[in-house]
Amino acid sequence: MSPPRIARMLSPDGTVQVVVTREEHGAGHLPGTLSDLLHLSSGELRTTVESAHQSASAGQVLAPIDGQTEVWAAGVTYRRSEEARVEESATPDIYSRVYRAERPELFFKANARRVAGPDAPVAVRSDSTWDVPEPELAIVVNSSAEIVGYTIGNDVSSRSIEGENPLYLPQAKVYAGCCALGPAITPAWEVSDPYALGIRMRIHRGAGLHWQGETSMREFARRLDDLVRYLFREDEFPDGVILSTGTALVPESPFTLEAGDVVEIEIDGLGTLRNAVVRGKARL
Repeated sequence: MSPPRIARMLSPDGTVQVVVTREEHGAGHLPGTLSDLLHLSSGELRTTVESAHQSASAGQVLAPIDGQTEVWAAGVTYRRSEEARVEESATPDIYSRVYRAERPELFFKANARRVAGPDAPVAVRSDSTWDVPEPELAIVVNSSAEIVGYTIGNDVSSRSIEGENPLYLPQAKVYAGCCALGPAITPAWEVSDPYALGIRMRIHRGAGLHWQGETSMREFARRLDDLVRYLFREDEFPDGVILSTGTALVPESPFTLEAGDVVEIEIDGLGTLRNAVVRGKARL
């Protein structure tokens, strides 16, 4: 039997439902919003998911985020990401120091209105000259700081802006269309070892495959629960939080995203997230 996945779905009548999907059983309706479900304990969520009966109609799959749920991100969590940040930066030593430090790099990435779902466009900034997708395992955390699920994240970033000055990180990372999530949330109890997950990215340009690469969470240099512990140390997330955990797949310079590119990110057991690229918020 295929694992259940939690998704937000736009029904043909225009209503948004939160559903549990299984390939062989269709969709079962869940009560409330996705952020409501992140108020539940891990055990309560599992009971709710496993008791869902097929009742929802098919529709368009939306990004798995709503309400006041925030997206945060971790950086320099793989050796390759440290090397890439050093490559782009005028102050490279700070990234090597973060890679070796106990305290991780954590930063706000997006709220629901900035997040693209499956097959929706993501944006690169119109004032940036060097832009990359960053394929990442994103962990879904409830209001009690329990990891309750996993999804796929694309942390779209301006390397030219951040490289000019590390204090420009918010501008390089946080803007309209800067993030994609999806296609759904796979419950944590269905993933036996998140550190064994394979991650692949393909970038299509024109009629061809322009770039591809793969890695594994086995290259991850941190612990997921440690990232959550630091995130909740002096903050609260009443509607839960999605934490994108960093990347080891960084296209080599001089690659940069172009309008019309299509980015596909695949993670074992979680599916494939696909998004076309536009330049500037006016194209969203």
